[in-house]
Amino acid sequence: MPVEMQIIWQVMKWPLAACLLLPPLLVYLGLHVVKREVIFVDLALAQVATLGTCVALLMGYDFHDRISFWISLAVTFGAAALFSWSRSSKERPVPQEAIIGITFVVAAAAVILMLSRVAGGKEELEHLLTGDILNVTGEEVLQRAGIFAALAVFFATFHKKFALISSHAEQAFAEGMRVRLWDFLFYAAFAIVVVSFVRVAGVLLTFAYLIVPAVCSVMLAKHWKSRLVAGWCVAAAASLLGLAASYQLDLPTGAAIVCAAGFLLVLVSSYASMRKVA
Repeated sequence: MPVEMQIIWQVMKWPLAACLLLPPLLVYLGLHVVKREVIFVDLALAQVATLGTCVALLMGYDFHDRISFWISLAVTFGAAALFSWSRSSKERPVPQEAIIGITFVVAAAAVILMLSRVAGGKEELEHLLTGDILNVTGEEVLQRAGIFAALAVFFATFHKKFALISSHAEQAFAEGMRVRLWDFLFYAAFAIVVVSFVRVAGVLLTFAYLIVPAVCSVMLAKHWKSRLVAGWCVAAAASLLGLAASYQLDLPTGAAIVCAAGFLLVLVSSYASMRKVA
């Protein structure tokens, strides 16, 4: 192998592994989000996770300390409980999307306020938004792959229940399902995924992986399995394009992948429109 290729492999192997191994579960969750029509719930959870990290920083812990992860997760569980309650209520004078939007904007404002009290707050805010996936380590990738694999088993085991609640909530209520409980379990597991991924990829890339491949797959396929495959292919293509552009043009990696995902969404939308016309 040429020396240049060896250097590229050494630099990019773990970012590439993270971008190929971790997004499939995010695509699955994104499909639920699209079905539930609460597109910004993942962005809100990611922002709440960032808020939890800021709480840990104010308490004197480092970003990479394990206690920072647990504080962030605890705060995000609180948001998961709020979202499960707001969606499962049969009489909702306030739409759930409004509650999600309020949660996001309050969490974002609180992050700015907290980081104004932390030395290097501007740099920390940029890091939390864009992440640092180019410098992800093998240990971080394997650790998160293990967590995601366990959660994938959980979601696969209870997929029928989650799919029924996402697609036909009223039917779930009519069948006597404990919708609030199952919704909380869904959002709690969702929170673990978001907190784990935000810490290596940042808020923007997490949101992109959750939504863009799912939206593309909905335009390309009809069934859950085929949508999962299509969504993962879109996520993988965006990852490869973004990583290549980042390396060749010396661009921020996370932002390059997000823009690549947006470019693929335009292509898929154009293809889907032409297919309907034909």
